[in-house]
Amino acid sequence: MKKCKITVMRRVCHQDLIDLYENPIEHACDLQEGQVFVSNGWQCPEGFCSSAWESLSPFVMTLSHGGGDFYDGWMKNKRSAMISCNDGFRPVSFYVEALDDDAE
Repeated sequence: MKKCKITVMRRVCHQDLIDLYENPIEHACDLQEGQVFVSNGWQCPEGFCSSAWESLSPFVMTLSHGGGDFYDGWMKNKRSAMISCNDGFRPVSFYVEALDDDAE
């Protein structure tokens, strides 16, 4: 099993949708563009957003076990995926790639 690198690529905020549909909340997301996490195999990295993990975990599981080439050639790097979290108001895009390093 391999480790996977998860890089925060982009954060977006749809303020118009927030204003129309979301109840006010004090705290939404701490992730910053360029932030990097490394999963130990399929395990969620420490400090990673649990909601985002729900979206990414199937891809991390597959990549960490040697799979890839999602959707028949979707990504240039077959050992990677670009996945967004499930927050429709503030989606965060992550680049997930399998590393050559073995998980512990």
